Amino acid sequence: MIEPRLFYEEQTEVTSDDYYTPKWIFDTLGLSYDLDVASPPGGAPFVPCDKYYTQKDDGLVSEWYGRVWMNPPYSNTAPWIDRWLRHGNGVALLPMVQGSKWQTPLWDSRAACKNLLNVKFHRPDGSLAQPWTPLWLWAIGDDCIQALRNFGKIR
Repeated sequence: MIEPRLFYEEQTEVTSDDYYTPKWIFDTLGLSYDLDVASPPGGAPFVPCDKYYTQKDDGLVSEWYGRVWMNPPYSNTAPWIDRWLRHGNGVALLPMVQGSKWQTPLWDSRAACKNLLNVKFHRPDGSLAQPWTPLWLWAIGDDCIQALRNFGKIR
């Protein structure tokens, strides 16, 4: 178990969207990122990035640059997907909810994907939590798609 103090000491309010990507996903991808566009206050503990945007920074309106990591709030994913697709360079961890309005643009895009099994997120208190929906890792941009192949066969 991870020490709770490692998780976002600046964070004062925990929401239902506060699930953090496990380290093994970043280890398998083997990439570093210029920007985490949807980070909790203080930055996520495992995301290998140079800079991050928190809710206070509003990653939906702030400038995106370089290779981005995105694990957006699952309660409001659609605008994040649209922005990520327009940016065209990065990796995103997304829920796949049947009938979601953003599913078709993803499938119709040039992005590649891989479904992930047995993902357990970290919570701010250091505990682990099973997601409520299947998760898919999406990549867009040549180097990101190549890194996604580290998980096996991709679409």
